[in-house]
Formats: sequence, structure tokens, C-alpha cells
Amino acid sequence: MSRDSYPVDEFIKKFCSGDLEFEPGSKFVYNNSGYFLLGTIIEKVTGKKYEEVLKENILDALGMKNTGYDHHNTLIHNRAAGYQKTFDGYENAPYLNMSLPYSAGSLYSTVEDLYLWDRALYIETLLSKKMKDVMFKPHVSARGQSYAYGWVVGKKSFPESKEKVSSISHGGGINGFNTLIERLVDHKHLIVLFNNTGRAKLAAMSRGIINILYDKPYKPPKKSIVKLLLKTIVEKDVESAIKQYHDLKKKHPKDYDFKANELNTLGYQLLQGMKKVKEAIEVFKLNVDVYPKYANGYDSLAEAYMINGDKLLAIRNYAKSLELNPRNTNAIKMLNKIIKEQ
Repeated sequence: MSRDSYPVDEFIKKFCSGDLEFEPGSKFVYNNSGYFLLGTIIEKVTGKKYEEVLKENILDALGMKNTGYDHHNTLIHNRAAGYQKTFDGYENAPYLNMSLPYSAGSLYSTVEDLYLWDRALYIETLLSKKMKDVMFKPHVSARGQSYAYGWVVGKKSFPESKEKVSSISHGGGINGFNTLIERLVDHKHLIVLFNNTGRAKLAAMSRGIINILYDKPYKPPKKSIVKLLLKTIVEKDVESAIKQYHDLKKKHPKDYDFKANELNTLGYQLLQGMKKVKEAIEVFKLNVDVYPKYANGYDSLAEAYMINGDKLLAIRNYAKSLELNPRNTNAIKMLNKIIKEQ
């Protein structure tokens, strides 16, 4: 699907079908489809293509000459390619037709251009003060974060200090890339992080940079556990890797990242990249054992069981994932599919 081009209207029909998950304005759950819909609204209101409106009203107005709507066939000087990590190095990230992200992410830019955009948000070149107040005002909160119009807003604190700094930020990711922009508006600092090697720990990097900017103690991001465990699985076996995980977590808890998404990443490298299904199952089982309330872990384990032909175990784990996260549409779809095939 990621290789094909689809008309915007086809996606709109899908996004606008079914019932609302909650009353608008009552809470938020981040979803790219919301930004996709906004792009369509812009086109309906202006009578122009989204990329034309973007270029005329923002990019040209600010002199952002190295920013634009990405088209795979267009030659762009010095355009970065996306890569993903493998056991022994890197490989090209899977191709993605850039018509699919549309107004939710089909852009390219540079650090220098985003600095121009950041500076414009302190004056009224693009937006009036009234509109900026609306844009940056937190409207709803979820999981400890407050969300404005397209931005996560809040305060950054420092250990053993009463000092706090105002932060306006947002991250993003697409095949082979992840990004983060963080605006520290009290002192007009800007942090822009671009990565083209898969999924780097940009939030931890930004946290360290902020501490350095404000002359506070900082820690480097914790090392990923994925590559280390993958090496052990390849050279020995998955049982040795699981033992290694527990040993490192006990003896070096501050050196490595042991979060649930790390084990999930490892599991998918085994499942999809290396076709080691049984090893992937063991890693996913470890994940749900260590993090029993991590809904995505059960969904991943269920997927691995499906590939292995264990439908009953897949059903149990999809059901558990849905119990923990009733909004898991993938679990609903897969359970319905399995039932129909019975």
C-alpha cells in the first residue's frame, strides 16, 4: 500500500466513516488523519492545492527556499535518503509514496529554513497576536501532555531546581526518518533535530540540549538494548538474550533503555526483517511479561502468533490488547477477520 498513490477523496471517505471516538474538544488522541482532513479543508476553502497554499502563504513569504511538498520523482539537490538499522549496519528504508502522508507529513525542509519559520512566529508576519494566542493555548490534555493547535505545550523543569522554561514542541516520523522541533519561547531558543537512520532518541537528546542551554547537569541518552540483544540472538539463541536482558536490567539499569517499545522494536526486527518468527514470539512474550499493561505488546505478540499459525493464541492476545486499549482498531479488525475465517 505504501508504494501506491491514492486519491485524497478515497481517504476522506474512510476517515469520515463510522462513529466519533469521543465528543470533539473533550480530549485528544493524536492521529495523522486529523491533519489530512485539515489539508482537504484548506483546498476546499481556497480552491487551490494544499501545496500551493503552503508555498504562497508561508514558504515564499518567509524565504524558505529549501522547504516544500515532496514529490518522489522531483530531483532535489542534497535531499537526504532515509535508512533503517539492521543487525550489521543499515539498509534503505522501505519506499513510501509521498502522496499518502499528504498534509500530515509530506514535507522536506532544513534546519535553517525552520529557524526562519520559528522567528516569524515571534512577530506578526504570518499570524496576528490574537491568532497566535489561540494557536499556542493548551486546549486538552492526555498522558501528562497539554495539546494546543498542532503543538505540545508545557513547562520543562530541572532536577533539584525550581526553575522552569516554557516549551512548545512537536515530533514526527516517517519511513527512515524521525524529527523533533522544540521552541523554548521564554528565551527564544530553538532546537531542531533531524534523523535519517530510523528512530533515534530525539526527545532524550533535546532534553540534554535544554539542560546544556540552561547550564544544568545533563545525561546522554540511554543506549538502546536492541542491537545488543539481537547480536546475542544471532550468535547464540533467544534464551541467552532473554537472560542477558534481565542481567543488564539488574546490574546496569541506568545505562540502557529497557522500555517496552525497545523490546517491541527488537521483536519486529526478528519477525519482519529476519523472518525469525519463533524468536520474535519469545521476545514479545518477554515484553508482555515485563510490561503487562502495554497494550501494543499483546497486539504484536498476536501478530507473531498469526504468522506462526497459532490462531487461538492470536485471538487471546488481540483480545487482551483490546481490553487494555479499546481504541485498538487493528485488534478489532484482526479479531473480525479471524472469526470470519472460522
